[in-house]
Amino acid sequence: MEHHPMIVAGFGFRSGATLAALQDALAKAGGPEGVTHLAVLATKAEGLAPLAGALGLPVLALEPEVLHGVPTPTKSDRVQTLFGTGSVAEAAALVAAGPDARLRGARAVSGDGMATAAIAEGAG
Repeated sequence: MEHHPMIVAGFGFRSGATLAALQDALAKAGGPEGVTHLAVLATKAEGLAPLAGALGLPVLALEPEVLHGVPTPTKSDRVQTLFGTGSVAEAAALVAAGPDARLRGARAVSGDGMATAAIAEGAG
């Protein structure tokens, strides 16, 4: 049986983040090429719908507790206090990509500062 790795772009964004901001963050994180899924907190899933539609990719809506305690290269004190992890985008990508997933790089921030994205690859 062939294994297809999951490549997940995880997002964190402020309410009011535009499609352009989400696209910009994703482009800076490495771009959508090869990405199989998008991941975000369930409360923000609706905000990711325009990007998911534009890319034709499914959105994995995650409950906040699954991000708790996920180690991330980026450490934001504010995010740590709220979510129990250093970066929502990085943790969402890692959790959604499955066990043994690894990040391609630290999260990237959109030019307007409204959105962050990180890409993780799962073992498949």
